[in-house]
Amino acid sequence: MLFRSKAPLRIGLAGGGTDVSPYSDQFGGAIVNATISLYANATIELTNDHIIKLVAADRNEEEQYALHNSLPHTGKLDLLKGVYNRLQKDYPFQTNGFTLTTFVDVPSGSGLGTSSTLVVAVLGAFAEMLQLTLTNYEIAGLAYQIERKDLNLAGGKQDQFAAVFGGFNYMEFFAEDKVIVSPINMRRQFLDELENNLLLFYTTVSRESDAIIKEQQSNVFEKKQDSIEAMHQLKAQAHQMKIALEQEKLHDIGQILDFGFTQKKKMAINISTPFLEDIYRTAKNAGATGGKISGAGGGGFMVFYCPACTKYAVIEALETFAGVLKIYQFTEKGLTSWTID
Repeated sequence: MLFRSKAPLRIGLAGGGTDVSPYSDQFGGAIVNATISLYANATIELTNDHIIKLVAADRNEEEQYALHNSLPHTGKLDLLKGVYNRLQKDYPFQTNGFTLTTFVDVPSGSGLGTSSTLVVAVLGAFAEMLQLTLTNYEIAGLAYQIERKDLNLAGGKQDQFAAVFGGFNYMEFFAEDKVIVSPINMRRQFLDELENNLLLFYTTVSRESDAIIKEQQSNVFEKKQDSIEAMHQLKAQAHQMKIALEQEKLHDIGQILDFGFTQKKKMAINISTPFLEDIYRTAKNAGATGGKISGAGGGGFMVFYCPACTKYAVIEALETFAGVLKIYQFTEKGLTSWTID
């Protein structure tokens, strides 16, 4: 018997970084993001060999252990182990063995929320297997607890909620891990135009988000006003983006993204690099009106808003950097799970 799930990755449009503690705890954060047709996938296949086998098919990584209710964190496949360990703690279950196989459609650390989305997908497969009746908020909250508290990985809260809820959302973050997810509803015609104009470009530069996020957190703890003020501005940017989407003000989106690009660089030193700045400048010179570095920064994917027919010139200009233009569609659904006999 197979228990499968998939959870969509996301593009962050505004407010990035304000979902990270301690900023969100002290000041409240706000994010606008949208899920896309790139996924983290998980499959659990039951066995009778009393072995737990973990397989990351996209990374060619594999580990196996004798049946036990707690797996050791070794730095390899720890996200998968973290989910299993937490569920055995909160919802103890018996098994004769299983193989858990995962696959993510883009490389880890690329800025589309891969790690958190993978945790959500694995949770979804186990919830399907165990027939857990959890709400969207409960699944996303549990994913956050596993990643940030159990595994002590630095990061924010938006990715888990985006992966579970799906679609376009305005998210607000408060102290004590309180989150409010508000869908942003738009006409299909507007979504099609936005999808047409918003380019997703993979720089092929890997980055380590952990160090960037920890610096951002440290800047808040140390009350560095330039960094904190930039986060205030990004929170305001999220509200501006929400209004632009709701009122279908296409021509405002590029400028709002451009404003956010300037502010985000003030949060931590390595969010942008000379190479990323060169890419951004090239895209704008070719016709893009704004853009952003996806995720924590430092590399990975970049997003550019290209009004009218400018995207063709932008695509041509970006060929200089040997990156990859990623084709996608916006998705309405979040986490999806199913069973195959």
